[in-house]
Amino acid sequence: MVDPAVSEKISPIRLHKALDRVWRTGPGWQRLAAVNHTVLGKRFMLTAFVFFAIGGVLAMLIRAQLATPDSAFVGPEIYNQLFSMHGTVMMFLFAIPMLEGLAIYLLPKMLGARDLAFPRLTAYGYWCYLFGGMIIVVSMLFGVAPNSGWFMYTPLSSQPYTPGINADIWLLGVTFVEISAVSAAVEITVSVLKLRAPGMSLDRMPLFAWYMLVTALMMVFGFPPLILGSILLELERAFNLPFFDPTRGGDPLLWQHLFWLFGHPEVYIIFLPAAGVLSTIIPVFAQRQIVGYHAIIAAIVALAFLSFGLWVHHMFTVGIPHLALAFFSAASALVAIPTAVQIFAWLATLAHGRPRFDIPMLYVTGFFLVFVIGGLTGVMLAMVPFDQQAHDSYFVVAHLHYVLVGGFVFPMLAAIYFWLPHITGRETVHRISVPAFWLIFVGFNLTFFMMHLTGLMGMPRRVYTYPSNFGWDWLNLLSSVGGFILTMGFALFAVDMILQFRFGRGFRRNIWKASTLDWAMPTRPPSYAFASLPSVDKRADSIHPDSLGPQLAAGHGYLGFVRNGRMETLGVDMTTGQLEHVVVLPNSTYLPLVSAALTGVMVLCLLFKFYLVALLFALATLVSFFFWAARTGSKVDEGPIDVGRSERALPDTEVDGPTPWWAMVFALAANGTLFASLVFGTLYLWLIAPGWPPAEIVSSGFWSVTTALLLFAAAALMHWTESANRSARAFMPMLMSTLAVDVASVLMLSFALATLPDPTAHAHTATVAALMGYSWLHAFGGLMFGLNALLKARNGYISPRRNLSLRLSRLWHDYAASTGTIAMALVLLMPSLIGMLAEVR
Repeated sequence: MVDPAVSEKISPIRLHKALDRVWRTGPGWQRLAAVNHTVLGKRFMLTAFVFFAIGGVLAMLIRAQLATPDSAFVGPEIYNQLFSMHGTVMMFLFAIPMLEGLAIYLLPKMLGARDLAFPRLTAYGYWCYLFGGMIIVVSMLFGVAPNSGWFMYTPLSSQPYTPGINADIWLLGVTFVEISAVSAAVEITVSVLKLRAPGMSLDRMPLFAWYMLVTALMMVFGFPPLILGSILLELERAFNLPFFDPTRGGDPLLWQHLFWLFGHPEVYIIFLPAAGVLSTIIPVFAQRQIVGYHAIIAAIVALAFLSFGLWVHHMFTVGIPHLALAFFSAASALVAIPTAVQIFAWLATLAHGRPRFDIPMLYVTGFFLVFVIGGLTGVMLAMVPFDQQAHDSYFVVAHLHYVLVGGFVFPMLAAIYFWLPHITGRETVHRISVPAFWLIFVGFNLTFFMMHLTGLMGMPRRVYTYPSNFGWDWLNLLSSVGGFILTMGFALFAVDMILQFRFGRGFRRNIWKASTLDWAMPTRPPSYAFASLPSVDKRADSIHPDSLGPQLAAGHGYLGFVRNGRMETLGVDMTTGQLEHVVVLPNSTYLPLVSAALTGVMVLCLLFKFYLVALLFALATLVSFFFWAARTGSKVDEGPIDVGRSERALPDTEVDGPTPWWAMVFALAANGTLFASLVFGTLYLWLIAPGWPPAEIVSSGFWSVTTALLLFAAAALMHWTESANRSARAFMPMLMSTLAVDVASVLMLSFALATLPDPTAHAHTATVAALMGYSWLHAFGGLMFGLNALLKARNGYISPRRNLSLRLSRLWHDYAASTGTIAMALVLLMPSLIGMLAEVR
């Protein structure tokens, strides 16, 4: 049944009330069921700032220890925990979640949508982030915080040298948090590509959306190597599998490769959203459009590609061949070019505009000064001879902070002053904003510029004290004084935020006279963002919010009504922005909180070695996801439905490329990156690690060939199942056959794993076990997707037109068959490869 509002024009007030009833988050305990992007974006940012404050306190403790020579403020063990936790908190619990929160809050508003593509996934990601962060931070209270650095280099972080649970807290806690990061990356990618205002083609998107799209894709491909490395290291610590043990065919350098395959792209993952903020703010205060729109997009894409070829930049001193050193050194210098393109575009925008200065522009100016210094020292460190002298010195610490604080924190502070009126609905109170900026700017430079000098004078990083006869004492004292000035500046900034919430004057919309869609709505923004959705016929950073906003509020755009109490927004063609379908979003639910809590308990059980209990909670988490899917979709074929403006579109359940299908594609891309990293690790150990060839070689031809055939059979059956459903033929027998083959695949791989030689004896057997285990997990996943399709079919959610569950299952089966065949082929070929290596050696 369709609400009368669909066919009858109603007043803006009635429209607002009708939309708010559907979209709002309830009071009290119902806030825990929130799935709205505005609510969750603010939660991400507020939680990130809490962790930022914790990281700042840790930094002050470090500076208190290093202020004077031979200090006894803290001992070496506590100091190791302090600097490890400071880096971990700032990199994993502040920087990434902060940019995610800003994107979650802003993107639907900038793109002309009512929410992101998967609100429940956003909520699940937030709770995973919160619980994972709490696990990491609370460990400090019990004296078992990670103490091997935020990079967890092996063998220091291996069981013989870190026997407690300190390293396990990092490995499991950070992996838990990374679930949030990857889920947000998939969400942002799909939302930017599919959930835009009709008419907003890719070349009309605001630059902030371009920056976040590229950043999200970098996260999709950049985070899996770290997740794999963390899993392998935890397996080594928990079950003695020797992936990084050189005495049994492992190699500690494998961890560095996996970590920096993530770590160097992460620098640009952190920088690019901040650059998107600058590309949004600078045109507003320059009072003209950004210069070089298309050049900036090309620079963003180039920077993303180059960032994945620089990871050895951090490993120049570990014994890399000279030719590789030359390649990575050149690539590290080359990355300065796309960065410079963006900086010159911003400067040109200011030069050709009529700049007006306000508090956000103070932080933009601070960014230019600080980040350029960080970039120049980065070019210095890209040169191998200099890097070999400055490596692991305080020069690197200074460079890192100039890049990250200059490239992320200063733009984020500008963003806060720019968008806080949007969040609060109140004008900025500038009584203490300027003093706060100068304390932060002067304190930062006093703290970290001195570290360049201490580094050049030979002071190594990660030392808890130093003698007084090297000339480092006065520089360290100045750095510590600067650190406390910096802290006072951030404290003043926090007070400034509170004053704005308390004393700022209210306003209606567009306080900065901006030209993007996020200001074409009342402030504070309503739960549904737009009362009706806009149509875009020009670049989305050149609209007129003051005239467009009232039209949308009056319901003159798309979906200016409520249909059957459903939360609806529009999906478009990825490239052209042409209207494609209606996306029906889920209402508020406690399921994300329940699933995240079950996941958190599973992580805690793993931490304390309760593996059987952890398995039970893993299964409980899986069952909770079945509840997510239980009522998703429709039981009837609706056909084209009214979307307003005399247009009609199909619901998302009846189109070929709905958002869940694309989410599966990008999730499998991330999964494929993890698998490629596992194959890389296997071949790296075979080719580089000491202790090869092993005494015992795994020969499993029967298991490998049979498993590959079964996986391919399941994929083929799933194809026939979907084809039968599309042709309106009976598909249940083939679906049941697919499930039977899935069970056979799981059993076959279980037997193969059970009959392997001891995987703790050598890295060869351990990597074979890892490859088979990966295939087992995906065969089991295929079984779960098949069961979900079976349940949906039995409950009437599948028809020839509504076949999403079958298509998702087919995608998974195709992936499982492809990766399983590669894994089994590698297992099958390993004896021959080992024989070739033995002949060479």
